[in-house]
Amino acid sequence: MLIGYARVSTADQNPDHQTDALARASGAKASRPELDKALTSANRAGDQLVITRLDRLGRSVLHLVTLGAALRERGVGLRVLEQGIDTTTAEGLAMFGMLSVLAELQRELIIANTRDGLAAARARGRTGGRRPKLTPDQAHHAQQLYDAGDHTVQRIDDLLQVPPSTIYGHLDKASIGRRPTPAP
Repeated sequence: MLIGYARVSTADQNPDHQTDALARASGAKASRPELDKALTSANRAGDQLVITRLDRLGRSVLHLVTLGAALRERGVGLRVLEQGIDTTTAEGLAMFGMLSVLAELQRELIIANTRDGLAAARARGRTGGRRPKLTPDQAHHAQQLYDAGDHTVQRIDDLLQVPPSTIYGHLDKASIGRRPTPAP
């Protein structure tokens, strides 16, 4: 069975050229507006998912390779009309192999660039993440109130006007659940 899939990026685009090409290739109703439905339909070994171009199937090389691998695991072929790729052939599998290498390279470059950027920012005194909701003095005060045993976390967060998760995030982890019992 051949299952077709076509996609447009915006509502004002027209997928007719894709659906026409798919209909010519399969001789059957080939327009499937939702990728999930197309992938669900292509569920038996020997089925083929037919698309016009790779960029119509996924938004990134990594996404394409992941989809291609999932199809291969189920024994489902992928045929890309305009680019002449057919994963049921040795050449088509080789093309997907090359794409997977490129996707891995892309991922590794992104990771390396992110690490370099974070290191450069740290070298300039900048740190990532959210700014703490409590100042160091407020965090120290919260710890003192908690350690004294006279205030619950709920009471401390009411005093400091922050949620309990913020208080717990600033408390010494070793002290949580180990504070003295308040005097009666």
